[in-house]
Amino acid sequence: MNQSVSGWQLPRIDAGLFFLRVAGAFMLFYVHGLPKIVHYTEELSLIEDPLGLGRQFSLLMAIFAEVVCPLFIAAGVFTRLACLPVLAVLIVSMFVVHTQWSIAEGQFGWLLMIIFGTIALCGPGNWSLSRKRVA
Repeated sequence: MNQSVSGWQLPRIDAGLFFLRVAGAFMLFYVHGLPKIVHYTEELSLIEDPLGLGRQFSLLMAIFAEVVCPLFIAAGVFTRLACLPVLAVLIVSMFVVHTQWSIAEGQFGWLLMIIFGTIALCGPGNWSLSRKRVA
């Protein structure tokens, strides 16, 4: 953390990162991840295979990025690492699968990229399970 940031601002930054992590992870899990688990068979027939790796592999990777990774991100464990699969799925989705979408049509995906890109750059903050405790 930047040493020029005064002490009273640090709790606000940590609160902001906490809110960003938990809200972003919840939205990704609830809107994208949960339906993929609950309706796995239907999702398997609908999912695109943009990289030619097979529909099942593509769906399993999406489930990992949209179910498992948000749990780590919300808890603040391996946060930056957990953001990478999420960002990879979002980048493939927005730049390969849905290239015809306007900004308005893809706004949820763009906002998720902004949220998880910010978390990947800034880290989880002190309000996380992985924060370093000083004795």
